[in-house]
Amino acid sequence: MPRTARHTPGGYCYHVINRGVGRMQLFDDEGDYLAFVRVLGEGLGRHPEARLIAYCLMPNHWHLVFWPKRGADTVLSELMRRVGTTHVRRWHAHRHSSGGGPIYQGRFKHFPIQEDEHLLTVCRYVERNALRAKLVERAELWRWSSLWLRRHTGGMENEEQALQSLLVDGPVPLPRIWLALVNKPQTQAELDALRQSVAKGRPYGTSNWSERTADRLGITLRGPGRPKKTQ
Repeated sequence: MPRTARHTPGGYCYHVINRGVGRMQLFDDEGDYLAFVRVLGEGLGRHPEARLIAYCLMPNHWHLVFWPKRGADTVLSELMRRVGTTHVRRWHAHRHSSGGGPIYQGRFKHFPIQEDEHLLTVCRYVERNALRAKLVERAELWRWSSLWLRRHTGGMENEEQALQSLLVDGPVPLPRIWLALVNKPQTQAELDALRQSVAKGRPYGTSNWSERTADRLGITLRGPGRPKKTQ
């Protein structure tokens, strides 16, 4: 039976991504990752209505998945502006390179997600990012992800404990075999559809839902065809 949202919040879930300028490495060591975790936690503390449900920090980019409360979709821009500017400022301060220019390739990219199996596909894509990049042998071993954070009850730094307290369950329940699913490779069709949404900001869901959502949000669906539902 298809998994559906627990309820309809009136807004959308969103995948958000940004990369280092010229694919520059954003995180060199544990301290760099923890610094971003702290910034993200501080931002969510100011904007708890954004509701973070999944994330993964990679050496030169990061993925975040949000489930804003009703009417709070626009808070993402303020949250990401705060996270981005604070992270850049602290990144330069740590390296004594204040005024050294941008570290991100530009403004963050994002796209809305249908609250059904499509949301689970996106969260799975995000949480297996390090495994797909062959940085770990199993997805749950990558410390800088929501999958790792959800599975730990101790041995964390203060920044991780703070972010863990702000991580919420999404509108679609995770299946009991979630860990096995995240560690299972996704199909090429799933990856292609997701990457198209990342690149073009197009809604990720069934064709009908994507078209309705694009019309509502003023998004132009470019390129051949329409987003298709993935299995």
